[in-house]
Amino acid sequence: MRLGVVGHRGYDDLLPLLGTLQRLAPTLGATLVPEPELAALVPGVPVLQDLGSLDALISLGGDGTLLRAARMLAGREIPILGINLGRLGFLTACGREDVETALRRFVAGDYVSDARMALEAVVSNGGEPEASWHALNDVVLKQGGKARVMRLHIEVNGEAIAQYAADGVVVATPTGSTAYSLSAGGPVVDPALESILLCPISAHSLSIRPLVLPPSAEIVMRVEDDDSDQLVTIDGQIGTTFGSQQRLTVRRAGRVVLLVRFPEMTFFSRMRRKLGWSAGGDPR
Repeated sequence: MRLGVVGHRGYDDLLPLLGTLQRLAPTLGATLVPEPELAALVPGVPVLQDLGSLDALISLGGDGTLLRAARMLAGREIPILGINLGRLGFLTACGREDVETALRRFVAGDYVSDARMALEAVVSNGGEPEASWHALNDVVLKQGGKARVMRLHIEVNGEAIAQYAADGVVVATPTGSTAYSLSAGGPVVDPALESILLCPISAHSLSIRPLVLPPSAEIVMRVEDDDSDQLVTIDGQIGTTFGSQQRLTVRRAGRVVLLVRFPEMTFFSRMRRKLGWSAGGDPR
């Protein structure tokens, strides 16, 4: 079994956890293959070059590191085992204190691989695609450096939905419903329910509300203001500038992302623990 490893070097726990994985992997019949940025920290192991040869990808960090790992796989159906070194770690399978148990259980097959819906985002100009990405959490169109209202024209499956006056809009997957969309007032959606969320950011009208759309929906957005100071961001990590002559199209991606969880970790147990949905806290 070949286990790729990606990580965020800003965490103090990264180096000791790499040492733990390096020690433990051979005893389980596994080979550790860290990304080039981590290889210098783990001498004597091969460097990750061929992602297609992996049986799993271990993410050491927070949700941002896991989102980067998902983009690296580029549609390959390889499970991601997230080890949380950050604060919330909503997408990860366990914390730093459980890394040994988690790896043993994973190698033994005692886990569930959840197939999570992803989004494809395409920026075009005059019908010609200029850039495209895949997002596990969300695609966001918002103002760049200016604190001013955007005027957005939004269509779903060719039908005009509304003209939004807002600070921007979030298009999210169910996985991303607990990220930026939630902060903007969107609903929490169980990731087993495939759908696309359309959530305005600080809409300047009380009648403009978040929408839950079917997974077959194709959303097209354009900015009506003659101002190029807009941004498209993908999972809050990458993106591009966006102008009034361009179109942003968001649809369901033709691939999924496989996230590892353990059987006792259900969606609602995660909500209770991570978001404090239990009055006295959930000790489990």
